[in-house]
Amino acid sequence: MKRIGIDVGGTNTDAVLIDGEKIIASIKVPTTQDVMSGVKAALSHVAGHVGAGRPIDAVMIGTTHFTNAVVERARLERVAAIRIALPTGASLPPMCDWPDDLRAAVDPLIFMVHGGHEYDGSPLVPMIPDEIREAAMKIRDAGITSIAISATFSPLTTECEVKAAEIVRSVIPDARITLSHTLGRIGLLERENVALLNAALQALGKTTVKAFSDALREAGVTAPFYLTQNDGTVALADVAAANPVHSFASGPTNSMRGAAFLTGLSDAMVIDVGGTTSDIGCLVGGFPREANNIVHIGGVRTLFRMPDLLPIALGGGTIIDPETGKIGPRSVGYRILTEARVFGGNTLTTSDVAVAAGLIEIGDRDRVRDLDPAFVKASLERIRDMVTDSFDQMKTSAEDVPLIAVGGGAFLIPDKIAGASEVLRVENAGVANALGAAMAQVSGEVDQVFSGLSRDEALAKAEAEAQNAAVASGASRESLKTLEVEDIPIAYLPGGARRVRVRVIGDIAFN
Repeated sequence: MKRIGIDVGGTNTDAVLIDGEKIIASIKVPTTQDVMSGVKAALSHVAGHVGAGRPIDAVMIGTTHFTNAVVERARLERVAAIRIALPTGASLPPMCDWPDDLRAAVDPLIFMVHGGHEYDGSPLVPMIPDEIREAAMKIRDAGITSIAISATFSPLTTECEVKAAEIVRSVIPDARITLSHTLGRIGLLERENVALLNAALQALGKTTVKAFSDALREAGVTAPFYLTQNDGTVALADVAAANPVHSFASGPTNSMRGAAFLTGLSDAMVIDVGGTTSDIGCLVGGFPREANNIVHIGGVRTLFRMPDLLPIALGGGTIIDPETGKIGPRSVGYRILTEARVFGGNTLTTSDVAVAAGLIEIGDRDRVRDLDPAFVKASLERIRDMVTDSFDQMKTSAEDVPLIAVGGGAFLIPDKIAGASEVLRVENAGVANALGAAMAQVSGEVDQVFSGLSRDEALAKAEAEAQNAAVASGASRESLKTLEVEDIPIAYLPGGARRVRVRVIGDIAFN
């Protein structure tokens, strides 16, 4: 089965062509300012190795488009927020905790209406359909089509959000609506925040998918394509475009999946060293460990499906102050090929120090022969300390565990790290992210509070919903298997309420 995997990073765009588990071709090209020309260059290189016979079966693309849009406060769509929570939910209005510049970028139109539910699933107050309809008409008149709807305790009872969406669609038929219970967890503000981020990114999701589709067509590739997700899986591009927040942090998770494939290890720590940053995460059963706490994205508090990662300002393009020896946090990024000293530039980077120390042969070594060996040694020791401290923060066991070093800047990771049983380096580690994308499967997940059902009924219902979600994302139903099941009784809720989280995974349905 031939697949192409592409991962767009802040510094490099990587691509691989695989047939089954055999790597046919790979390439790493600098990420271009317009992104797409770099993607096209990488794609045309690997597509040129397809050869006669069976064509490409699928293309998997990992992109930083959506994360960058939030961080840069750019390419975001104006959104409307409908919160169904009055009279109790008025004290902290939607986006009250957003950074001012990000809030200004989405210029929200906010409505708070009556309704919602109590913690036990009983109605807070009746929802008033006319309030929703009036809000929808004002949203329509403002020309807004991207809307986030949230209600108190909607993961327990989805009734208010679903009814509100029906009313809004009757007024704005082409509305793109994000319901908070489909993304977030208990915690109104955090769940509402992720729904609003998703709503602001949906137009970008649509244009990004079209741009990738055009690039594939130009390269003569007609296979279906998928976007990578932040749980180490993929979803059909059109499905993924509707929930762009699930692509946040997908690059490091691709690398972790690639590390698992390259080493055969399913339980290990992974450090993915890019050109700008490094991400440290933990593989559990071959997939990234999931964060179960608040995650800040662009300064916004969220609580939804995200990998448990620790980013550090260390990459191949990280700038070193030649006077003080301070490392980072700034990086030359994709400009490394013109600004790093070994490539003819005047900026001292970690790659320059690595070349001077003989860790790697890139560029012109003569351009760093003037570096004081003591300075080089001290810089490498600072890098070791940065990695050791971050590695120790992410470990959950006192025992030594293996550390897999991947990414284009993996040469910066020392051979010995305190707390690591070994530091593993493997062939093709530089394109582990693209390889992880190419090897990815499709998942479906449900994280919901069920009430009024027995434990077995709740588990069965959650599993069925997770399976349906996986099939909708492009999985073959026959290949589905349950990967994780969490079942937590909630003692303070009546009706035998329990939070059930089920995750299933399966192979891509190519027919």
